[in-house]
Amino acid sequence: MFNWAKQKLADVAGTQEPIYGPTAIRTVAEEAKETSHTELTRDDLKWKAMDSTSVETQSFYLMSEDGKHLALAQVIYSNVAGIHTTVQFNSKIFYLDGSKPHLWCSTQLSNHGFSEDKASFYADDCALDLSEDGTNYKIKSLNDQRSIVNLKITRKAPGFVAGKTGNTLYGTDLENPWGSMRHAFWPRCAAEGTITTPDGPIDFTGKAFYSFALQGMKPHHAAARWTFADFQTPTYSAVLMQFVTPPSYGTTTVTIGGIAKDGEIIIGGVDSTVAHTRTKTDSESEWPEPEAIKFTWSGKTKDGKAVEAVIEGDLGQRLDRVDVMAEVPAFVKRIVAGAAGTKPYIYQYSPQEKKLTLKLKIGDEEISEEGQLFSEATFISEAKIKKDAIRGITKPDIRRLARRGGVKFISGTIYDDIREVLVARLKLIIYDCIQYVEYRKAKTITVQDVLFTVRRFGQPLYGFDPGTNTESSPTKKR
Repeated sequence: MFNWAKQKLADVAGTQEPIYGPTAIRTVAEEAKETSHTELTRDDLKWKAMDSTSVETQSFYLMSEDGKHLALAQVIYSNVAGIHTTVQFNSKIFYLDGSKPHLWCSTQLSNHGFSEDKASFYADDCALDLSEDGTNYKIKSLNDQRSIVNLKITRKAPGFVAGKTGNTLYGTDLENPWGSMRHAFWPRCAAEGTITTPDGPIDFTGKAFYSFALQGMKPHHAAARWTFADFQTPTYSAVLMQFVTPPSYGTTTVTIGGIAKDGEIIIGGVDSTVAHTRTKTDSESEWPEPEAIKFTWSGKTKDGKAVEAVIEGDLGQRLDRVDVMAEVPAFVKRIVAGAAGTKPYIYQYSPQEKKLTLKLKIGDEEISEEGQLFSEATFISEAKIKKDAIRGITKPDIRRLARRGGVKFISGTIYDDIREVLVARLKLIIYDCIQYVEYRKAKTITVQDVLFTVRRFGQPLYGFDPGTNTESSPTKKR
């Protein structure tokens, strides 16, 4: 029963997991204390295809040489509870001059599978093929006639993971973790090929970035917020991925970043930061939408030179705001269904009017180079109780509740445990009532609201009439 109470308290905080705290996560920063980063081999790029709940993605971000287009090509491999596997191919084209609306295409794939060594992926009318030498991918998709993909992405600098393995582990026994997060990057790539739309082919000769991500658990349990940066200049590439866990894992921040040039990783690891230096509240989602940002990187080169880098400035007008629950396939909705406080939105940016600059210092050498940024800020869930009317539960309160439930005797040693359970239960009820009241745009919580909430849980609360009619309550609308 007390585990149930902890579970319910976690629900109030915006996650369906108990509050395990920061001791239930071992971030990749622990590995990076000994080894800042490890260069990738071909074996590191093999699909894991886990048989438990997980989301695995291979994503390619493209910047056309003429500066007119950005694009995403992505395969998402998702397993729900080891019962059902779904694979999706996504593509998105941004028309940076505003001449056309962004083109988003998402197709569920059929008859998916892997090469014998799991380095390449195949499905009907779709292929993601890694070369034998591990230096390039060929991406082909004929699944959507609005976006016919025929691309080749060639690595121009080594790929890397932070630390030795790139893994952040989740669980109360970290020798036997129940979840994981891993990112592997090719920070600097060359792209060639086309994406053909109804208006004709778009040449994506230019620069590219490749990210291979594995979330070995429910995505909204692994992270509550994300920030991503892909910055490409003629000489350098600076990439960064940061996520913040939900309160269940101590609201822990993990950042993976690196800077590369042709043929070389200058630095890679976890010593990077992100700051949204100016935000505004988005009236639709209520999230703090970033308007200006600052990214930093630090580390040492292979020969021991200190490296510091910064990119900061205005993000300009956002490219897009994606309501994830309106866009994603049904399998992802099933994963996040029922998660308290989960309302994922993605904000996408690429400043055009005022380009940003990478300021890089390597030893005594200082370099400034203007480039193109593609950045995302993703908000998934937050801890939020707008009102808490619980001021304390006394022993007489507990005795009265017990008598209503037919209990005659209570041991004096368990009052604290009972109080913990009641506080958790009442917080959950109050939170749900507030959500219901907000839904119907009322300003006060009535007894009927409490009755509706309790009956929706399907569990009795002593002292309330179990025969109250709540058939008219808009359960389905919620």
